[in-house]
Amino acid sequence: MKIDLRSDTVTKPSKKMLDAMYLAPVGDDVFEEDPTVIELENTSANIFGKEAGIFCPSGTMTNQIAIRLHTQPGSEVICDKLSHIYNYEGGGIALNSLSSVKLLEGDGGRFTADDVLKSIQPDDIHAPITSLVSIENTSNKGGGCCYDLKEIEKIAAVCKDKNLPLHLDGARIFNALIAKNERGTEHGKHLDTISICLSKGLGAPIGSVLLGSKEHIHKARRIRKVLGGGMRQVGGIAAAGLYALKNNVDRLVEDHNRAKQLANVLKTCSFVKGLLPVETNILVFDLNDDIKQEDFLQKLKKLDILAVGFGHQRIRFVTHLDFEDSQMDKLTRVLKEY
Repeated sequence: MKIDLRSDTVTKPSKKMLDAMYLAPVGDDVFEEDPTVIELENTSANIFGKEAGIFCPSGTMTNQIAIRLHTQPGSEVICDKLSHIYNYEGGGIALNSLSSVKLLEGDGGRFTADDVLKSIQPDDIHAPITSLVSIENTSNKGGGCCYDLKEIEKIAAVCKDKNLPLHLDGARIFNALIAKNERGTEHGKHLDTISICLSKGLGAPIGSVLLGSKEHIHKARRIRKVLGGGMRQVGGIAAAGLYALKNNVDRLVEDHNRAKQLANVLKTCSFVKGLLPVETNILVFDLNDDIKQEDFLQKLKKLDILAVGFGHQRIRFVTHLDFEDSQMDKLTRVLKEY
């Protein structure tokens, strides 16, 4: 029995999802004529109360498109030092937008409105122009922790007062909504653009959607084209995302519960030095100094259990829809016997 907890991106499409993909009507999406893509974009936008959306191959692309449409060369993006757009997108802010970053020291990847206010550059020719604030919810490197909606409201108020757009890297925003029992529209009204990922907790094989105003998405289509993201008869893939939105959101609570159960097991394990608080489907824990990270990962791998290193002596597990109770039982037994 193989157990893969490297990421929630490792899931396989279910039979029902594959059926939906097979039966999906298609058209040329670059001409905006793919009916399934149009339905996916409109459905996604409606969930968050935005005017429009654009379907892209990846969350990296939707984030990078958003950054490019909100910035100018030589400007600066405010984000946390743990943020995905800074750590895991290949230096795309510099490469694609010719912009720099102001890295904040937040709490598990979350910063405050006061942090933003203190980080806005003065009108000085020696400094870059602050052009964008970007938040991530949930925070990957923060162990899947969630923003408090009231803090997002405060950050948005600062951004509005300073005429700054606010972008959300919402790769796992549905995990946050389920964990907090909130609605997408409650978040969307405070955000200028939102990137949502369909291939993580929702279980689609590929795809993300960038949401925003009609003007933003019109500009985004040009940027997507330049980046090589224009797709043709892509309704089959979009259908997987539609199926995921309609069927795989509410079940995220199952992933959260299994993650919390695993956290309780890890708290009893002698090899664990520390564990980040578990709020959604990501567990991040530190190994004792006498255990080498690579040795730990290799020992698990020999037992058909896959995980990833997440920094010095740090391990990440991510629960997902293909991680079931029988696998949980095996993993629990292995951890207790380690």
